[in-house]
Amino acid sequence: MLERTLEESFDRVRATIERVELQPKLSEIGTLLEVGGGIARVRGLPTLGAEALVRFPDGVLGLAVNLDEHEIGIVLLDQGDRLTPGAQVRATGRQADTPVGEALLGRVIDATGRPLDDGGPLSTTERWPVERPAPAIMERAPVSTPLESGIKAVDAMIPIGRGQRELIVGDRQSGKTTVAIDTLINQRDKDVLCIYCAIGQRGTAVARAVDALRGSGALARSIVVSASGEDAPGLQYITPYAATAMGEYFMQQGRDVLIVYDDLTRHARAYRELSLLLRRPPGREAYPGDIFYIHSRLLERATHLREELGGGSLTALPIVETQAQDISAYIPTNLISITDGQIYLSPTLFRKGLLPAIDVGRSVSRVGGKTQYPTFRQVAGDLRLAYTQFEELETFARFATRLDERTRQRIERGRRVRQILRQPAGQPLRASEQVAVLLATNEGHLDAVPTERVVEAEQRIREQVRAALPAICERIDAGDDLDEPDWEQLETAAAEAVSGLTEDD
Repeated sequence: MLERTLEESFDRVRATIERVELQPKLSEIGTLLEVGGGIARVRGLPTLGAEALVRFPDGVLGLAVNLDEHEIGIVLLDQGDRLTPGAQVRATGRQADTPVGEALLGRVIDATGRPLDDGGPLSTTERWPVERPAPAIMERAPVSTPLESGIKAVDAMIPIGRGQRELIVGDRQSGKTTVAIDTLINQRDKDVLCIYCAIGQRGTAVARAVDALRGSGALARSIVVSASGEDAPGLQYITPYAATAMGEYFMQQGRDVLIVYDDLTRHARAYRELSLLLRRPPGREAYPGDIFYIHSRLLERATHLREELGGGSLTALPIVETQAQDISAYIPTNLISITDGQIYLSPTLFRKGLLPAIDVGRSVSRVGGKTQYPTFRQVAGDLRLAYTQFEELETFARFATRLDERTRQRIERGRRVRQILRQPAGQPLRASEQVAVLLATNEGHLDAVPTERVVEAEQRIREQVRAALPAICERIDAGDDLDEPDWEQLETAAAEAVSGLTEDD
């Protein structure tokens, strides 16, 4: 009985084996020669290509960068403290890639797709290469739709369009990240998806940014991609490319995406560290010669696609840090030449408490008024020139004993414009509120208001126009132009709001 049972079992096993077609699986294996500083040198793997992924023991990933005759230079994407020479290295058969899709919205992840929050594993299965060619010239459309930042100084005088690349530049601790986060927050009720890419930042700084997005309700439509300063330099290097691939997924679907790179100074330092360890000779200011190329091929991927290709857009706000206000340094100069303008934040204005500390004279948008709503163009047309002239007059007035009445009036008007342009962090404004406040300022309704009460006057104007003219506010927010009676109603409402705040009251 037992013998028959065993015979039947063996027959079933033999029948199963015969049905299964065994296919040999080939795997390339190399040998680890040296490891340290986020770099590994490997022998073997003869068919490995550039930017290909390899896997070390304990699941450590690496990116092939240097393909020399006798060895391969690998950039580690994880900490390789436990790797030892002689270990086996396996080719994965794929290029460096990152997850994409709707499942990423509301999550905090790294460039490889590992969750950094408590949301559990990602449910997405589609992955895109982190390095993708930028759209061709014939695939691009002009930048014409505004990307509203909600910041008066930006929307009025340095307008940004969807598909534009606008650099945010300034010294350390001058408010660069705050400007970027406020712009992300302002997209919470618009049809723009957001990506915040943190490169080499402290964990506490990333946590504050995540809390700001969550507290404002913007995190649900945002992706946070982070590589902290404690992570491997290789992970910091590929993080902005991975974040861009995530944004391109939505752009290819015809959607609008805003991405913030915070910041590319640390990205350049991480790449310099890797390059020197890979024995690439440094050039000007000790940076390798291809440092310009790594940023240009990243930022050129931001664009506005033609309608035949969906009409989607990817807007880039790269951040770069200067030292002692030197915007002519090597990395800032490179990025200024790549981007379509810059928002310069002055530490001098920051110390004076004039926040956001945007230096209007040094800031520029090369797309300009083409992306502004017509109502903005009407109230902000001469504002930039007038404000710049005021700053020069104010400096001159310090040495003058007497000023003519016209000059004195221009200085007083300029001081109120400066107060109006101040704005608390985390409180972006709608277009209608900004237009009403700037209109009141241009028409002189704040000239009689004490400078210390200008903030109160602004609040009254915003509340008055929202309550009295909701239809006009909706048209301004939708980008429609106003006719003459509408402008008169808007000015009348603003004048009534500040009527009790004159010098005599």
